[in-house]
Parts: sequence; structure tokens; C-alpha cells
Amino acid sequence: MDDVTQVFAQRGDLAHLALFLWASGASGLLVWTLRELAASNRRFNDFVNEISRLNRFFNERD
Repeated sequence: MDDVTQVFAQRGDLAHLALFLWASGASGLLVWTLRELAASNRRFNDFVNEISRLNRFFNERD
């Protein structure tokens, strides 16, 4: 990583390096957030299915 930073520093492109690192970090956070949102939706769907199964069980008992 030092070689890459040194090349950018010698050419005066530190702003481009900073912009690239910011964009990479923002994109990584977006991917992580979407992955967590999908997992949350799956857990909620499982919860709703279990409640539905429990309701069917109690309705069939009566």
C-alpha cells in the first residue's frame, strides 16, 4: 500500500486517492447495509410464518 500511496503523492494526485478511498468505503457500506436489510427481511418473514403456524395450531384445536 505504501508504494501506491507514494506514487500518488509524487504525482500530486492525493485528492484522487482520497476520493477513491471515500467512494470505496461508501460502496462497501452500501453493500453491507443491503445485505443486513435482506437478512432482516428474512428473519421477519420467518417470524410471521411461525406466528401463522401457531395460529393455525390453536384454531385447529378448537
